[in-house]
Amino acid sequence: MRHYWDDSVKEKAKQLREKGYSFGQLTKELSVSKSTLHQWIRGIQRPSKFTALDRKRWIKEIQPLGAQGNHKKRMDKIAFIIEEAKQEIITFNVTKDVKKAMLAMLYWSEGSKGRGMLVFANTDPRIMVLFITLLRDVFKLEESKFRIRIHIHWYHKEKFVKQYWSNLLQIPLSQFEKTYHKKRSKEKTFRKNVGGICFLKYNSDYLREQIVQYMVLLGEKFTGEIVVPTA
Repeated sequence: MRHYWDDSVKEKAKQLREKGYSFGQLTKELSVSKSTLHQWIRGIQRPSKFTALDRKRWIKEIQPLGAQGNHKKRMDKIAFIIEEAKQEIITFNVTKDVKKAMLAMLYWSEGSKGRGMLVFANTDPRIMVLFITLLRDVFKLEESKFRIRIHIHWYHKEKFVKQYWSNLLQIPLSQFEKTYHKKRSKEKTFRKNVGGICFLKYNSDYLREQIVQYMVLLGEKFTGEIVVPTA
């Protein structure tokens, strides 16, 4: 059955709206649905000061709650993805061929293609450890041929950073080259990290060429030969 409201209720709604009441406040005060209120107070705007206060309250109270909710949703989604990946990795068969393919893909992405020696650089310690672990597993190496060069910003402590990479990559400090200190830029913004940029070098052009040619042929195996223009 349709409900008929007394004109006094409608008039009160208009008066309260003019005083600055929001739709939520009117609904609570008069026990009237928002759809009904819309018909009664159509065209009546709240004073601008109340609109500004609502905006400030939204920024201060509501917006952070929304951000927290979105963050939780993202964390829950990532947790699900991690668990799903774990189940697949449990049965993953890591052969020497797989390791060599992973090594080649990493070098293709982040390694230097210039002649002379093998050079692999990154800021992420996980990637650096993965690369050197695969390199040591796949090839017979002379540890004395390794060199490390780090690029650091003004906020890094050189001694700490060198020791950090030495422990992580199991390369003695005696095989570290002179540290490069990047000039501080007042305009450019960047994300700070723990260890700057680590350049891992291995003095063997033969090894570099082995990995480069392997990655090219492996790519052709999956995609076919692609002609890359030289100019």
